[in-house]
Amino acid sequence: MASEKTVTISREEYDQLIGLKEKVAILNHQLADLKRLVYGSKRERFISSNDPAQGSLFNIPQQENVQEDKQQITYQRRKPKPKKQPLRLELPSHLPRREEVIIPENLPEGAIRIGEAVTEVLDYVPGKLEVHRIVRPKFIIGSNDEKTNIVIADLPSLPIPRGNAGSGLLAHILISKFVDHLPFYRQVQMFRRKDIHLAESTLNGWFAATCRLLEPLYENLKKQLLSSDYLMADETPLPVLTKDKPGATHKGYQWVYYSPDKRLVLFDYRKTRSREGPDDILKNYSGFLQTDGYEAYSNLKNKDSITLLACMAHARRYFDKAKDNDLKRAEHAMDLFQKLYAIEREAKQLQTDEIEALRQEKSIPVLNEMQSWLKDEIYNVTPKSAIGKAIAYTLKLWPRLIRYTQQGRFHIDNNLVENSIRPVALGRKNYLFAGSHDAAQNAAMIYSLLATCKINNIEPFHWLKNTLDTIPDHPANQLQELLPRE
Repeated sequence: MASEKTVTISREEYDQLIGLKEKVAILNHQLADLKRLVYGSKRERFISSNDPAQGSLFNIPQQENVQEDKQQITYQRRKPKPKKQPLRLELPSHLPRREEVIIPENLPEGAIRIGEAVTEVLDYVPGKLEVHRIVRPKFIIGSNDEKTNIVIADLPSLPIPRGNAGSGLLAHILISKFVDHLPFYRQVQMFRRKDIHLAESTLNGWFAATCRLLEPLYENLKKQLLSSDYLMADETPLPVLTKDKPGATHKGYQWVYYSPDKRLVLFDYRKTRSREGPDDILKNYSGFLQTDGYEAYSNLKNKDSITLLACMAHARRYFDKAKDNDLKRAEHAMDLFQKLYAIEREAKQLQTDEIEALRQEKSIPVLNEMQSWLKDEIYNVTPKSAIGKAIAYTLKLWPRLIRYTQQGRFHIDNNLVENSIRPVALGRKNYLFAGSHDAAQNAAMIYSLLATCKINNIEPFHWLKNTLDTIPDHPANQLQELLPRE
C-alpha cells in the first residue's frame, strides 16, 4: 500500500489560496446578480424552504407493496347542474350613449310597439382634435367727426400668451409623455396620422412654456412639502444631452422627496449625485428623513436638525441577493424580515397610536433576535462575500433601521418614494434621455405634480387641464388651492 504524501505550503501561498477562494465567491455572486438582472424575476417575494405549507414537487412517499383485499362499493352521486350562461357586466352609466334604432323590415301597418330589446356594446372613438374659435365682435360707439371709439372684449387668458395651443392639447401632450411615456417624436407621428402636421420643436416649445406657467405652483408644492417633519428621499439617474459631451450623455440625477403625512412628491434635478442637491433642498429642514444607506444623507450640512431613518427593504434586498452565496444564513434573515412585514400588514388596519403599541409588543422582540444573530454571524462570514456585506450593511444602519418603531406614523421602509420614481425609470426606456439640463428640471416639475396626482388618486388629465385654465388669473398667495389633493 502506497503511503500518502504530505504537501507543505508556505503561509504566503496559503493566504493566496484563501484570497483566490474569496475572489471566486465574489465573482460567482456578481455572475448570479447579472443572471438575475437579465433572466430573473424582478419580484422580491420570498418563500422559505422551511415553510411546512410548501411541499416538495418530487417528495413522493414510497408506496408499500402490500396486497389489499378487493371490495365492491356502489354509491349514488348528485347530477351536476348545467352551467349557467355567463352574465355580462353592466357598462358604466357615466359613458355617453350613441343610440341606433333598428326597425324590422317590411313592417305591416297597424303594428303595435310593445317594448324593445336593448344591447349595449362598449366601443372606442379615437381622440378628436378641434379648433376653438374665439370670436370678439368689434363695435363703434359715440362716433363723430373728431373721434371714433372702437370697443372689443378682452381676450381670455390663455395658457401660452399669443400661442395657439389650448389647455386640453397641452395637458394631453404632457400626460402622453410623462404618464404614458410617449416621446414627443412619437406624438408627432400620431398627429400626422390625423393630418395635423406639428414639428417636434413646436412641442418642445409648448412644453417649456407650460413649465414656466406651472413653476410658481411647483415652488408652492416644495414649500408645502418641506413644512412636513417627516420625509422620505431617494435618487435615480437620468441621461442628459449636453454640449460638453458631443455624441454622449451626461449622467444627471432626479432627487425625489415624499411627504407621507401631506401626500406630496417633489422631484429635483441635479447634475450630480453629490450631497449638493439634498444640502440645498434641506438647508432649512427640521425633522425626520428616511433614506437608504447612501452616505450623502449622513453628511448633510444641516444634519444636526435631521434625524435619519433607514429603509428595511434595502437591508432585506442584500440578503435576497446573498441566497446564492449562503442560502442557510440568507434564508434565516429573510424569515425574520418576513415576520416584521407580517406585523406591518396587521398594522395597516390600526390607528397611529395602536400601531406604535403593536410594534413595541411584536416587532421589538423580532428585531432584538435579528440584532443578536447578526452580531454573532458577522465573525463567521467572509467580509467581502455577499452574505458578509449584507450583515455589515444591516448592522451599520441598525439604529436607523429600528427607529420606525418609535412612532406609529413612521414606515418600515421608503418603498413609497421608490414607487414615485418608477415613472422616471419607465420614461428612460422610451425617450432615453433629456434634451438639456433645463429640460430635465422641467421634467422634474411635471413629474412632481403628476406623481402627487397619482398618490392622491386624482385623474391627471382633467386636473392639469383645469389648472392650466385657472392658474393665469389665480391669486399668487392662494396657489396651494390648485395643488392636487383628495
